Amino acid sequence: MREMPAPFLAPRTTLRVGGTAIAEIILERSEDLYLLPDRLKALGGTPLVLGAGSNILAQDGELPLVLIRPFFSDGPVIVGEHEGKVLVRAGAGVPMARLLRFCAVNGLSGLEGLVGIPGSVGGAVAMNAGSHGTETCKNIYNIQVFIDNTIQRINEDALQYGYRTLSINGKKNDFIVLEATFGLTVAERDGICNCMRHNFFKKKSKQPVTAWSAGCVFKNPTPEMSAGRLLDEAGFKGRQLGGMAFSTLHANFLINEGKGSATAALALLQEARQAVRQRFGIELEPEVRIVPCPLP
Repeated sequence: MREMPAPFLAPRTTLRVGGTAIAEIILERSEDLYLLPDRLKALGGTPLVLGAGSNILAQDGELPLVLIRPFFSDGPVIVGEHEGKVLVRAGAGVPMARLLRFCAVNGLSGLEGLVGIPGSVGGAVAMNAGSHGTETCKNIYNIQVFIDNTIQRINEDALQYGYRTLSINGKKNDFIVLEATFGLTVAERDGICNCMRHNFFKKKSKQPVTAWSAGCVFKNPTPEMSAGRLLDEAGFKGRQLGGMAFSTLHANFLINEGKGSATAALALLQEARQAVRQRFGIELEPEVRIVPCPLP
């Protein structure tokens, strides 16, 4: 276990905004997990598990947070088969891009829709990241987590997941993903690569994949109703405030144009929610995780 005092959140998130936390705890071995509860009690504050920081909007100023960084980056590796599926295990700290490259090289299908999603395996599992009709948790065989001060392996049928959310034993955000094992299907490598390439360029044409962004900031109200379309029709595509802006490519992507702040980001989100509420009578729910305090 390593510890750093007063870390800045801005360089630790893909949106590049946020103030300072109380401390950052880096977990490098499974033994570190058992030291964590006492250390958190001594430091005070609220623990925040942070991987690549791709779905986080951290507020400005001094924040009562302790960052927990699980640097478990073993894999990906094939560990067996089950009911016709090849089992691939990857540590929580493995970048999603590395996992997808491994799948393409080894002719393993199931995760192609996740291409272009930033972040790590742990983060993708914890929020059930999805794109192009693919959900992370639907391809899970089991996961290993630290929950209730113990390391547990949870099978897929015991996971409670939905649209951009995962709960274990009714708990959301009260666990640390250590690794995930995926059940994938053998397929032609060329077909997998072509599918990934198609998905990536389709995403690149419609989303600001190279910008400082936390991804989609609001959940779609229904599968048939896009938050991006509502924001666009409410006049927020390209709307700017204090260095932050809704992307001109996709109205549901909030981007940092270089000198933005969390204060400006939150003000823009509130303005957008109010406009959609007044025009359509729909309350948009944030998809991005706002820390330490969610939107009212």
